[in-house]
Amino acid sequence: MTDYFEVHERDGAARVAELRLADSVTTPAIADDFLRDAGSLWTGDREVPEGSDDELTILPHRGFPSGTDEEVMDSFAVEYPDVDYPSAAVVAPETADDFGTDAYVLSGARGFVGHGAGFREAIVRTREAIPADGALYLPGVATPANVATLVYAGVDLVDTDAAVVAGTEGKYLTSEGTHYLDDLSELPCACPACQQPLSEFTRQDCADHNENALKAELGVVRERIRAGRLRDYIEGQARHEQWLTAAFREFDQQWSYLEERTPLIRDSELSAATEDTLQRVEIKRFADRVTTRYRSRFDNPLVLVPCSAAKPYSESQSHGQFHDAIQFRGHTVSMTSPIGVVPQELELTYPAQHYDSVVTGRWSEDEKQFVAEVLRRYLERNDYPRVIAHVPPEGYRDVCERVEAELGMGFEYTVEDHPTTTESLGNLMRTLDGELKYGKRERQHNTVRAIADYQFGPGAGDALFDEIRTEARYPKLRVHDADGEQLAAMVPQYGVLSFTLAGARRWVESDAPTKRVEIDSFAPHGSVLAPGVVDADDDVRVGDEVVVEGPKAFAVGRAEMSGPEMAESTRGIATTVRHVEEK
Repeated sequence: MTDYFEVHERDGAARVAELRLADSVTTPAIADDFLRDAGSLWTGDREVPEGSDDELTILPHRGFPSGTDEEVMDSFAVEYPDVDYPSAAVVAPETADDFGTDAYVLSGARGFVGHGAGFREAIVRTREAIPADGALYLPGVATPANVATLVYAGVDLVDTDAAVVAGTEGKYLTSEGTHYLDDLSELPCACPACQQPLSEFTRQDCADHNENALKAELGVVRERIRAGRLRDYIEGQARHEQWLTAAFREFDQQWSYLEERTPLIRDSELSAATEDTLQRVEIKRFADRVTTRYRSRFDNPLVLVPCSAAKPYSESQSHGQFHDAIQFRGHTVSMTSPIGVVPQELELTYPAQHYDSVVTGRWSEDEKQFVAEVLRRYLERNDYPRVIAHVPPEGYRDVCERVEAELGMGFEYTVEDHPTTTESLGNLMRTLDGELKYGKRERQHNTVRAIADYQFGPGAGDALFDEIRTEARYPKLRVHDADGEQLAAMVPQYGVLSFTLAGARRWVESDAPTKRVEIDSFAPHGSVLAPGVVDADDDVRVGDEVVVEGPKAFAVGRAEMSGPEMAESTRGIATTVRHVEEK
């Protein structure tokens, strides 16, 4: 429980939050100026400090050396008092728990910072034990080079100790690593401490520079979180130190920790610039849902085509040419790295229209393996009368041939040298001769059902939208029932569906998995704050469509927290509310 810390922006485990002191602090931040340590209980009895709204008080505590036996730590456990001012408890990964404070100081950081697996284990264990709305403070280890990765992992507060000490030792720190003053030919910075000739630059100036560099890097990190693009940043920035690269790769393998905290939808670009992008939650989640939830409802042949630089694909010049050749006689599915395969109905669904990749015309072995695996799983789930591969010989063709061999299928290839040449497009057109076209109504209805499958679970499209009518033009489709009542609308910027109250009731009454938020006895308007949430489904994620229900109201909206965070938080917006009906 916290009265003084509120999260405002989320980007995976990283957050931008507000520490509500007398002078409010935006985190992630340096804690030096507002931290007060009430002391260690090892050095004598300590009374509960008076505390103040001006500072964050670390309550009297016991610290343990790294490697201390867990039974020993338990035997000397501290019972933290309930205070009415901003407070912090000192914990180890083994002793972390909800102590009712606003922040948690993780001891022993120097023992695991610098080691990818150890860092991941300590942070995950601690973060999952303390309250979701508690700040995590990692003292004594932050530098301009590592602070972005610390925050990406879930750290909210740091200090300047390591940076200042490094400066007094003649180590000049930047976001890309450490330089020794004796090796520098010039000062590669324009901060106030560096506004002098190198010959006059002292070690105290170096310490001041290191502090300035750390503050500047935290500013970059906060803006990256607000933009939803911190992961894009650290994929490049962390390369400067091997342990940092190892650390974010370790977190990529910690699926449940990151998946719970990663939004389902957002409107920011996803930069696919390295092979590590293949391991991102957003990429793996999309591939998994396409191969376990989505089901093609077209009886036509499958036509595999390459992706395009323009998004959505259908607005690109190349896909316009493919469309003119196919003419709705085949079901178009785009092959792409890093996502895998994208059925035409899901071309708007995050991240299919939001990613940008490095185009070289050559695929790495990891990319080929990933896309081949997704295509294989897709074809095992969907039965097509024919598979036509209108793909370039380089990369794409290799993937198709691998899947052909694995499944014992025969693909029909239509590209001679390039997919958009007159000869190749003519081959594609002739290959589909005799196939019947599907109509606009079928296309729109299948799009709505496909999105529902992807968004809500296998079979949701048929359960929710069996007898429907669609109005307006794609991609701003509105879905009505047979009697004309609107059930949902398509949201073009995310490629998902948003329900009306009638649609939400149908969702609750159907066999489709429902995501619910139970609230107290009030009627929400605009949003539901976390204190008003009684309970929430564990599988609710940021961006999920949710049904909000309590003794006095039935509503539908979009989650702003994960379900577990809603259930245990005491501050912040849990969900926005789009429509509400009072009981």
